[in-house]
Amino acid sequence: MELTKIVITGGPCAGKTTAMSRIQKTLTALGYTVLFVPETATELITGGVAPWTCGTNRDYQLCHLKLQLEKEAVFAAAAATMPAEKVLLVCDRGAPDCRAYMDDETFSGVLADLGTNEVALRDRYDAVFHLVTAAKGAAQYYTTENNTARTESPQAAAALDDRLIAAWTGHPHLRVIDNAGDFENKLQRLIKEITSFLGEPEPLEIERKFLIAYPDQEWLRSLPNCRRIEIIQTYLCADGDDEVRVRQRGADGHYVYFQTVKRRITDLKRIEVECRLSQEEYLRLLMRADPERRPIRKDRYCLTYENQYFEIDVYPFWNDQAILEIELSDANAPITFPPQLHVLREVTDDPAYKNAALAGRTS
Repeated sequence: MELTKIVITGGPCAGKTTAMSRIQKTLTALGYTVLFVPETATELITGGVAPWTCGTNRDYQLCHLKLQLEKEAVFAAAAATMPAEKVLLVCDRGAPDCRAYMDDETFSGVLADLGTNEVALRDRYDAVFHLVTAAKGAAQYYTTENNTARTESPQAAAALDDRLIAAWTGHPHLRVIDNAGDFENKLQRLIKEITSFLGEPEPLEIERKFLIAYPDQEWLRSLPNCRRIEIIQTYLCADGDDEVRVRQRGADGHYVYFQTVKRRITDLKRIEVECRLSQEEYLRLLMRADPERRPIRKDRYCLTYENQYFEIDVYPFWNDQAILEIELSDANAPITFPPQLHVLREVTDDPAYKNAALAGRTS
């Protein structure tokens, strides 16, 4: 059985409830057994457990996260018993959503109480899809009447939406669905992003890559909507034209591990299949490292800007340039770059700037 766990998150009045119904209908038709983990905050608050009823906000958030993680474990265990080939576990919000309601000190304390870390908490999910609140771009439709646990004004909802995006920034697959067009268009774009991620009908990766001037890393680290990720990427011996790599990804001594197999279709499109590894599996696969390529190390800054998700790779062997990447569901989608970043040129079609080529330049 293939189990994929995704998160549908977003600000208040973003359309999550309707989106869940559309996901159920569409993915069931594609052969998935779809399971939904209900929103924990609504369950607790309507049951009388809230930040204002518990001793402190930290007490509440600890209860919230314990229940969230336990529910996900129960649903995953139940899925393992089902006679299904493909199970999609959809979480109505995920554990890192809680970070939007805590300051950094409280969040660190809760992580310590749980015996976990930010990387493990965030990257336990395969993909995250953020629906932007109606308060940003569709204010005439903003309401709290459909959820008694919600009381935010439009201004507060917009600010919370920003904090939620920041809480998830750094995840390897985050997509932000804004309010451009009508609500039906928003739902269609969400479904397109989900099916594209799941590889329906095939796991295509559409990626554009740009050479940029060396960025101000201090400025990047100061942004609430930016996270620094340490990456070590090792290429393995592979048959044919396949590109196989393993990656250690994380920060501050906390890491997750992945294997990725890529097959080129065009310069812009590739079939990509990725799976998560245990540390033991990762170390074992390192024995198959390609002797002609050295591991490549880089700092990746994940940056959300104008509802787009950029990845800026800073390499130790460059001090005047860096690489900016963005994954798209549509190859012709417009890109709005942050004005603080200076784009030198597009290098999507230039093999010299592929990671596999750069790997030969590390020391």
